[in-house]
Amino acid sequence: MGAHKLIIAGFGGQGVMVIGQMLAYAAMMEGKEVTWMPSYGPEMRGGTANCTVIISDKKIASPIVTRATAVVAMNGPSLEKFQDFVIPGMELFINASIISEKPKRDDVNIHNVDCIGIASEMHNLKVSNMVMLGAINSVTGAVSFDSIKAVMEKTFTGSKASLIELNMKALNAWKELQGLQ
Repeated sequence: MGAHKLIIAGFGGQGVMVIGQMLAYAAMMEGKEVTWMPSYGPEMRGGTANCTVIISDKKIASPIVTRATAVVAMNGPSLEKFQDFVIPGMELFINASIISEKPKRDDVNIHNVDCIGIASEMHNLKVSNMVMLGAINSVTGAVSFDSIKAVMEKTFTGSKASLIELNMKALNAWKELQGLQ
């Protein structure tokens, strides 16, 4: 496979850390080598936040990502800051619900994901990050969707168990809109 090296960035409160954690936990369940490294701006909610995730079959020498196989920009400042990190020919995911400017890159695969629009159709804006996670995983194949579901089942317990179905629906929404199986 080679390593998946992702940078996931946005405002605090958009669920960027959760996207990274879900990918990392799912990869761990699959027995892969994983790093997850968070970085927060000066404020938590509303400030900038990003994390890097590396998923590999081989030992990972450093958790630092300067050349990414995928960058996820949940807001404009994150697109501006991180789009240059994407390796030519690799993936750039854009939260098209918030970001109106066009990326300056024309040598990468651009995926515009209407996270908020899709989540609002489900009557729950809190799952917009799961819509993006589904898009990321549909394109990169970093982990299996079954592994993500298993992570949700371990994470959402007790009264939160009722959230699994909605989150799985959000996870699969972009893939279904694209006609992917």
